Amino acid sequence: MVENWLVVMQLLLATIGVYQFTLSLFGIYRKKKHTQHEPKKTFAVLVAAHNEATVIDALMENLKTLDYPKDMYDVFVICDNCTDNTAEIVREHGWTACERHNPQQRGKGFAIEWMLKNLWEMERQFDAVVMIDADNLVSTDFLTEMNNDLCSGARVIQGYIDTKNPHDSWITAAYGVTYWYCNRLWQLSRTNLKMANFLGGTGMCFESKLLQEMGWGATSLVEDLEFTVRCVKNGVNPVFNYKARVFDEKPLTFKASARQRLRWMQGHFTVARRYFFPLMWQSIKERNLAKFDTALYSMTVYTVLVTFLLTAYIWVDAAFFNGPNFPTLTEILPPWLFVGSIVMTCAAFILALVLEGVRSPRIYASLITFPIFLLSWWPITFYAFFTQNNKVWSHTEHTRVVRLEDVQGKQA
Repeated sequence: MVENWLVVMQLLLATIGVYQFTLSLFGIYRKKKHTQHEPKKTFAVLVAAHNEATVIDALMENLKTLDYPKDMYDVFVICDNCTDNTAEIVREHGWTACERHNPQQRGKGFAIEWMLKNLWEMERQFDAVVMIDADNLVSTDFLTEMNNDLCSGARVIQGYIDTKNPHDSWITAAYGVTYWYCNRLWQLSRTNLKMANFLGGTGMCFESKLLQEMGWGATSLVEDLEFTVRCVKNGVNPVFNYKARVFDEKPLTFKASARQRLRWMQGHFTVARRYFFPLMWQSIKERNLAKFDTALYSMTVYTVLVTFLLTAYIWVDAAFFNGPNFPTLTEILPPWLFVGSIVMTCAAFILALVLEGVRSPRIYASLITFPIFLLSWWPITFYAFFTQNNKVWSHTEHTRVVRLEDVQGKQA
């Protein structure tokens, strides 16, 4: 009986893998034409910050240089439980610092929910809300691109999340490769197929009316995934803007990276537990591929966990019990198919780098250590399963300042 279940799990994981790989092929093509609109929408740019004095100055300057009418956007920095001079730096730049003190409800999701309630009570109302992290930088055309999509009918938009510091360490390089791959072969694929895209936590834009109708309500450790699922469940598919770039700072060390990814996986378990079955059932009743795909994505954390447990079981069986003592896919399927799947998976990451115009030899060299980064998701996810009730937000420390001209100079 156990052997049958093990075979079923292998086939299920293989089917999911084939499905995701097939979808990724639709990201190879990118449409060049992009509808342009005159500036029409007004924006409230929200920046969630906790003790960000080291990096907030660069973002505040960056937001002054956007090629969008200055009277059509304003910046509000949520100084959430700050004990440094983040608020003072924000005010020196002429932007609004909104100080929040609530030690019991810490974290970005709670901070955003608090800020939105305050925003709706202000005399000036905005057409849309943009959310950016304090350690980010955005391309000067970011609001122009958000305006284009909003005027074209989009209600929730995700910008292209790029990496601000991919050359700092092998970890930041791994993040860079991951995000270039996801932007091109996950996000753009779903755009081309007119399916729902996934929010990434920063570089997000929301129609104000939608936020007022739905409420924020995303206070888990992965507020981006939670709000994505809620949107799709309500028939609103987030769209992806390939041109609007947001440059996100990645942790330098494996320890800091593991802590950040642990938080993500803990939050993913929460979202999967809450939303997978309702959304999957809804997708089946409505025959809605976008809802099916989003439901499947919400379960990725369990896919990773089961893959890890199944692989560990096979290794232990082989090492101590002269296994395998049950059928494995390597025995059921032709060897060339198994080897071919590994080769194509590796080739997909290289293809993404080529398509995204990455020319740095250091990034291509980092592919040697990239499998270590990928495999490290397994134990992180395993540990997250047993600590998924943790609600403590882990803050990423910043050690230096990077400005937009530095990022663009390295990419030139």
